[in-house]
Amino acid sequence: MRPTTGATPLAALDAVAIDTETTSLDTSVARVIEIGAVRLAGGEEFATLVDPAMTIPPASSAIHGISAETVAGAPPFPEAYAAFAAFAGPRVLIGHSIGYDLAIFEREAARAGMRWAKPRSLCVRLLATLASPALPDYSLDMIAAWLGVPIESRHRALGDARAAAAIFAALLPRLSERGVRTLAEAERACLSLTAELETHHRAGWAEPVRSPAEAPALLRAVDPYAYNHRVADIMSSPPVILPSSATLADAVATMSERRISSVFVSDHAAPAAPLADYGILTERDVMRHIARGGAAALERQAGKTATRPLVSVRESAFVYRAIGRMARLKIRHLAVRTEEGRLSGIVSARDLLRLRGGAAVSLDDAIEEADTARHLAAAWATLPSVAEALIAEQIDARQIAGVVSEELRAMTRRAAALGEETMISEGLGFPPCPYAILVLGSGGRGESLLAADQDNAIVFAQGAPGGPEDLWFAELGHRMAAILDQAGIPFCKGGVMAKNPEWRGSVATWRDRVGEWMSRSRPEDLLNVDIFFDLYAVAGDIDLANSLHDFAYSEGHRATAFAKLLAGQLDALGSPFGFLGNLQTEDGRIDLKKAGLFPIVSAARTLAIRHDIRARGTRDRLEGLIAKRVGAEADLRALCDAHGLILRLMLAQQSSDLHAGIPVSNKVELARLSRGDVSALKAALKRVQSVPTMVRDLMFGDA
Repeated sequence: MRPTTGATPLAALDAVAIDTETTSLDTSVARVIEIGAVRLAGGEEFATLVDPAMTIPPASSAIHGISAETVAGAPPFPEAYAAFAAFAGPRVLIGHSIGYDLAIFEREAARAGMRWAKPRSLCVRLLATLASPALPDYSLDMIAAWLGVPIESRHRALGDARAAAAIFAALLPRLSERGVRTLAEAERACLSLTAELETHHRAGWAEPVRSPAEAPALLRAVDPYAYNHRVADIMSSPPVILPSSATLADAVATMSERRISSVFVSDHAAPAAPLADYGILTERDVMRHIARGGAAALERQAGKTATRPLVSVRESAFVYRAIGRMARLKIRHLAVRTEEGRLSGIVSARDLLRLRGGAAVSLDDAIEEADTARHLAAAWATLPSVAEALIAEQIDARQIAGVVSEELRAMTRRAAALGEETMISEGLGFPPCPYAILVLGSGGRGESLLAADQDNAIVFAQGAPGGPEDLWFAELGHRMAAILDQAGIPFCKGGVMAKNPEWRGSVATWRDRVGEWMSRSRPEDLLNVDIFFDLYAVAGDIDLANSLHDFAYSEGHRATAFAKLLAGQLDALGSPFGFLGNLQTEDGRIDLKKAGLFPIVSAARTLAIRHDIRARGTRDRLEGLIAKRVGAEADLRALCDAHGLILRLMLAQQSSDLHAGIPVSNKVELARLSRGDVSALKAALKRVQSVPTMVRDLMFGDA
């Protein structure tokens, strides 16, 4: 079970809906006579009667139908509550007017001398108030009627718990429309309903929700190595490959001689071919064959016994991805592939053994096996805590942004796969031609922060706009975008999504589009270029994407007028400093994307296009300029340092805001920064002020 944090999307909340029936509505004297509960994930149910050790008033029995005869032989509260607590675990509790149930639990525990800690909770009565402030009242019956939720077994604990669960699910899209998407956002919004909360207090109910700030910290140590290194750093390369005609005896001899635990097998016995050309044979495989067939098994051909297809990981993936994939699939070897899908090495459990003994690796491979948007949301929700832990470990913020980007790309890849699977299952057919899913913008650069939204596109091999191929991929784009939005990655406000015609097309369509961007060069075209030149293929035919990327770079490099216009975007850069040299803020915050991140990223991209440096990341682009001796190395490295500082400050703020239920933005609160960080930030932003002049000077320098 994944830990729940304030950043957990409501759609992914692993919660338990509850209800109680009691002897009275007066919390000071009421006793529990029934507990009912339903897990939102999976739908498992719990119900128990409770012996109240007192007479049940006839007026109460008339409502719920529970009498002394009904509870005869039922467990007392301590035993019943222990069974309920085992069922609920550490999950968030959800109920209608749940403050009443919590108050009853607290008093029952006090009577029994039990230790009781108030759980994290949400009240569907308050959530419905947020979603529809104009309802005549907020009784369970009224809310259910408004949402079209049927109630069965009304005034019995399990029946009302089922209704609360169904109401919560029905409220989610309405809450999302009002900007309430996460647990902390829901808590913060409920706490703003002061009049309703006062009514609860006067009735003697417990606080139905707590402030997100009161939630226990879940920050734990993480293994920085797993997030700070790529698979290429630890893999064994080149891979050892045997011809298919080799025997198992040959494989054993090779593994013994090389002191390795596996070999690859292929007909041509050459490296760097597509993964599909290879199988893998491990020492455990050989032992199983010998156990079944004796010594004669050693004469079998390796090509006939090797395991296919290979399970692999990209060489550019972070090490945590390899650890998670091995754990999920319960395997000890992973083939390593290039971005183009060619075999480049192998990583084994032995390579990762030292990582398992250290601090935790919180991210795993759950995205790859997620089969619903809800499961994707649960995996995505772990990111803020991981980012916070990595910041505490003083990992370079660009590495942390790379981790966020890795997860964003994986989410996009999986959403596309789920979309394609549902289209096929519904009879809409298989993809009509080869295609690639692209992540654009910061996700493509590997610099995503925690406020990421969708920036994606599709390129396919052939087909005209509005044709059958385009219509098939339009449907895929719509499904992919909907899944990502439900999983906690919202729709792009600027519409940069493959579901929209301008962000999908055939190779020919995309080439024409890029040409138009560069020839017309309207302001909106320049914004498109900013996003498009950072494209990164996450699924499908990688060669399609790479050829398009190369084409765009070649055209951009040659288009002198276009280069000037790109540089001209920076001329409108304003100053974040006031008259006395202090940083200007709004409500105590400064927009660091506008003041610092955008100018640095845009300058690096513009100069990279002009000087044909085909890198995607801002740091890699600046390093490429240094390697080509374009500009002063000290100036470019200062920009690189400023980029890292700004990313760190923005990540830390966003992580904090997510847990607190504050809408995530690009604005950083100056008061939370140390004096050293404020001083460093001022120096960085002063450096950024010189970027427009630097770009003009370097635009036509020697390449």
